[in-house]
Amino acid sequence: MRELEQSFRALGRVPQTVATKSARAGGTIALRAAKRNAPVDTGDLKRGIVMKRERSRTKGKAVYEVTFDRAMNSVFVKESKGGKRSYYPASQEYGYLTVDGRYIPGYRYLRRAADDNKKAVERKILEVTGREVDKALQKRG
Repeated sequence: MRELEQSFRALGRVPQTVATKSARAGGTIALRAAKRNAPVDTGDLKRGIVMKRERSRTKGKAVYEVTFDRAMNSVFVKESKGGKRSYYPASQEYGYLTVDGRYIPGYRYLRRAADDNKKAVERKILEVTGREVDKALQKRG
């Protein structure tokens, strides 16, 4: 970590590409874990998990979010006879109430994807950041 801090000081401002590549590499680990942990019913749920970049005006900041693809809402939104709409991925993540009032707990596959892989994501981000900063320093001479 100290070496990385020294490299940042020598580099000056961090190029946006460094932050983007690092965040994307870390997010990919969580995305793969979420798809692996997702309950298999039809396979649509696994296909619908995507990684989206957060829009930010702050230079040197990149955040990726593992979420559900909006394009698949027609598959994910279920409508009951009474006209009540429910969102299938949310019910699988957080749980739901049955008709007779029982609570069915959720799988927490998105939460576990982030929590269980926290150290691996941090290591990957630091690894990619260090590599990209070294490349940027070499370009500057």
